[in-house]
Amino acid sequence: MVSGSYACFFHGGIRWSFPTVPGWDKYGTFPDYRINPIEKTLRTYDCLIKKCDICDMNQIGTILDILIKGFAIGVIVSAPLGPVGVLCIQRTLNKGRWYGFVTGLGASLSDIAYALLTGYGMSFIFDYIDKNIFYLQLLGSIMLLVFGIYTFRSNPVKSIRPASTNKGSYFHNFVTAFAVTLSNPLIIFLFIGLFARFAFLQPGVLLFETITGYLAIAIGALVWWFGITFFVNKVRKKFNLRGIWILNRIIGSIVMLVSAVGLVYTLLGESIY
Repeated sequence: MVSGSYACFFHGGIRWSFPTVPGWDKYGTFPDYRINPIEKTLRTYDCLIKKCDICDMNQIGTILDILIKGFAIGVIVSAPLGPVGVLCIQRTLNKGRWYGFVTGLGASLSDIAYALLTGYGMSFIFDYIDKNIFYLQLLGSIMLLVFGIYTFRSNPVKSIRPASTNKGSYFHNFVTAFAVTLSNPLIIFLFIGLFARFAFLQPGVLLFETITGYLAIAIGALVWWFGITFFVNKVRKKFNLRGIWILNRIIGSIVMLVSAVGLVYTLLGESIY
């Protein structure tokens, strides 16, 4: 084993260790001194685990895992074209891209509020979650599959309302989108399914990891809204009601595919996340 010091986010003077790598000398360095040895090892051995001697946390692996899961949850929650999604597209086409984007910002803030509420509620049953993770992931996959089917079969065009002649302020567009999303508490069930499916924020996570997870959800949502408004703005001359319907079907198909693959892997006792 080769060992040295590594400072995690919380503690200094931490010891890290990993299997001896062919080509390393006794000091833990490569003959090619132009390459950072830790960086090269992380590239070569992606299963590397670095534990903090004080908090016993798998520093790099845990943070990266939470970031990926949180980002995916943020995108999946935001992507289906429900009332606020259609409202975002409408405002992008009628008022401009940034009006559509602040609409997405309002929806994202509401989603984060529901995500925090879901996480807080689930924190009281961590022991139950840990003991029944298989069944919860199975249930999460089924809920996500049902949600994908519902998204695929729904017609978002029915949510379209006559466009307002008054653009209003950015803040007004933000607040109205926040209110529309907040008026749909059923999104909590989607978060429960996603948190279970992705085993998001399991027992024993630290405060920093929890904050990182929720920030990742927010980033995933913002990336989606930024991307969809950018796309709609670029094709505004060709984008019509049929385009909204097709886009919603594509999103529903992707959600169904992801949930179906997750369901199969759960039944096989494997993990893809």
